[in-house]
Amino acid sequence: MIQGPGAPTAAHPGRPAAAVPPSPGIWNIANMLTMLRLLLVPVFVALLFADGGHDPKWRSVAWAAFAIAMITDLFDGELARRKGLVTDFGKIADPIADKAIMGSALIGLSILGDLPWWVTVVILARELGITLMRFWVIRYGVIPASRGGKLKTLTQGIAVGMYVLELTGWLATARAVLMGLAVLLTVGTALDYVGQALRLRREGLAAERAGR
Repeated sequence: MIQGPGAPTAAHPGRPAAAVPPSPGIWNIANMLTMLRLLLVPVFVALLFADGGHDPKWRSVAWAAFAIAMITDLFDGELARRKGLVTDFGKIADPIADKAIMGSALIGLSILGDLPWWVTVVILARELGITLMRFWVIRYGVIPASRGGKLKTLTQGIAVGMYVLELTGWLATARAVLMGLAVLLTVGTALDYVGQALRLRREGLAAERAGR
């Protein structure tokens, strides 16, 4: 007999079947914030290079676009988790948007001569390497974001934002110090993630051998 909604289940007579929550659609607030961040990438790049790339007014507008992108990064993932709006699109698009806005800022600033290329290479190599490493060990488990990793992201965002602005004097010195801290956190958290990945893989291999 076909059971209607709320009918008792076979395993628990007299207890209505639990309703399955509908899957969130792609057009939700979290995904829209992610898409906004993606759309801001070419806008930010155009503003960063406007009028030769060193006009303080255009650089201030570019900073505003970068700041909006960073703010959406703070809220889209949190909203998705709290409101049950996690989708496959969001899982793919969110990290792509993060790396696109940060990568375009780093490369753009290095092209303009405002940021040493070695800083850009270290940060981007770390981001790409950790992403590939996560896929390498995903069969054994997921490497969660650490507090150090979150601090690294915040420090990078503030430091890069300060480099987008045309700063002089002690503010220029302060941003250089902050960028140095961001690089140290970038390298330090990378080493921590590598250790976690190797330990996770070692434990996974041991579990597989024990199960044979």
